Amino acid sequence: MAKKNGNDQTFDDEIVEISREPVDQGRGGRLRSILVWGAFLVLPLYIADQLTKWLVCRNVEIGTGFVVIPGFFDLIHVRNTGAAFGILRGIPEPVRTYFFLGITVVALAAVFFIFCKTGDRPWYFKAILSLVVAGALGNITDRFILGEVVDFLSFYIGWFRWPTFNLADTYISIGMAGLLITVLASPRDQE
Repeated sequence: MAKKNGNDQTFDDEIVEISREPVDQGRGGRLRSILVWGAFLVLPLYIADQLTKWLVCRNVEIGTGFVVIPGFFDLIHVRNTGAAFGILRGIPEPVRTYFFLGITVVALAAVFFIFCKTGDRPWYFKAILSLVVAGALGNITDRFILGEVVDFLSFYIGWFRWPTFNLADTYISIGMAGLLITVLASPRDQE
């Protein structure tokens, strides 16, 4: 027999009620949520991105690589001075770094703002935002250290070759696709 409190509820009933209450979304709750997502998703993804780039830089000469899966996947060490797929590659070096830094800071601020406003959003929405943050941090780190981004994943079928990319690009792409799907699939508020 379960113990009862003074209100004729069992302690199990109280735990169920407490678990249904909204999580504290005040400043402390939001900050705690950001720190947890940062520590358990953003940081490990960022480390994986930087570690793979370091391994490529250390073991594969720029412009060379090797076949991983014949006819489908090569690992090729290339550098990208532009944005995704080499866009904006022609911007002069000093301007380029600060240009991409500015874009990254604005994007991270926007993601941080959205994250703070996601109180009742599902966990996967926060995971999507965390992917975008990890990717942005990974690529901006390369820009500051090397002045360019290290890319090494090269997929192709026959004559079609997808532009070479890295893990940070993958995080950003998955995160942005997730955001698009989430926004399009979410029900509209009735006026």
